[in-house]
Amino acid sequence: MADIADLRKEYTLANLDVESIDKNPFEQFTNWFNEAKSAELIEPNAMVISTVDEQNQPFQRTVLMKGLDTEGIIFFTNFTSRKGQQIAKNKQVSLLFPWYLLERQVAIIGHAERISEEETEKYFKSRPHGSQLGAWVSYQSTEIASRQVLENRLKEMELRFEEGKVPVPEFWGGFRVYPSSFEFWQGRPSRLHDRILYEKSDTDWNIKRLSP
Repeated sequence: MADIADLRKEYTLANLDVESIDKNPFEQFTNWFNEAKSAELIEPNAMVISTVDEQNQPFQRTVLMKGLDTEGIIFFTNFTSRKGQQIAKNKQVSLLFPWYLLERQVAIIGHAERISEEETEKYFKSRPHGSQLGAWVSYQSTEIASRQVLENRLKEMELRFEEGKVPVPEFWGGFRVYPSSFEFWQGRPSRLHDRILYEKSDTDWNIKRLSP
């Protein structure tokens, strides 16, 4: 365990400056996301979403970004899951995209709102058949006795929907996170990293550099 303190890496791949970034954080995010895809990172759309419960206890988990537009970032989940129930009571969330191999991360703060049923259905129809069934199988975040519970329920769903298309479960759907801030972090030598913060105002985005 003593060796943990000696683990370190010097970050030298790139830099980030207020004068060279896009003035719109969604465009800047899209640029970085496209670079993450081009670098063939594993799951470049993976993001850590943080929520809090009624006792202000934070929870984090990794989900997949499944949509990006000029308003926000979209992901899908079971509404009765822990995160779904916590968002129903407190819409404030944070997101983190950790692109380690590019020595980058993006942290986003905002609030989450359910997307329309039409948007959810469009995405659900694009999912593989097994993933569609999986949405019906898992009562996400609830305790189960064993893996066999899931296997048995999967067989039930396969029989239930063997004759036709799999409909969207009423307890499943999408959220759009509407950002109020973006922070772009680029690793630099000697731990003097670049941090650029975008904060939303009434009419525009204010941009500032933060000390590392």
